Amino acid sequence: MSTDKATVAEILEQLEPLDVRARAMFGEYGLYCDDKLVALIADDHLFVKPTAVATDYAEESWLAPPYPGAKDYYRVPTPRLADSAWLGEFVQRTADQLPVRVPKSRKPSAKPR
Repeated sequence: MSTDKATVAEILEQLEPLDVRARAMFGEYGLYCDDKLVALIADDHLFVKPTAVATDYAEESWLAPPYPGAKDYYRVPTPRLADSAWLGEFVQRTADQLPVRVPKSRKPSAKPR
């Protein structure tokens, strides 16, 4: 099952004015804050990456894989999505815990003979 674009729009709206964006990924979405992948939106649910600050915001019972075979993330219950101050703080503090992404250098492509 894929995520509805309206769900993504609602989550992004709740996170304003944070520097967040969603990127489509195989019918689901990655949620980026400060250019760091902080969460996934899958099956119309928000799954936040586990970090050292997650226990300040989430309960262990929220841990669940966003898709079969994935590591556990914190699945944010629907009522908590309505609390934009709480959600924004959770997402921003999660981003603050994640390392800055270093772009991989690209190898030159092989020239045809």
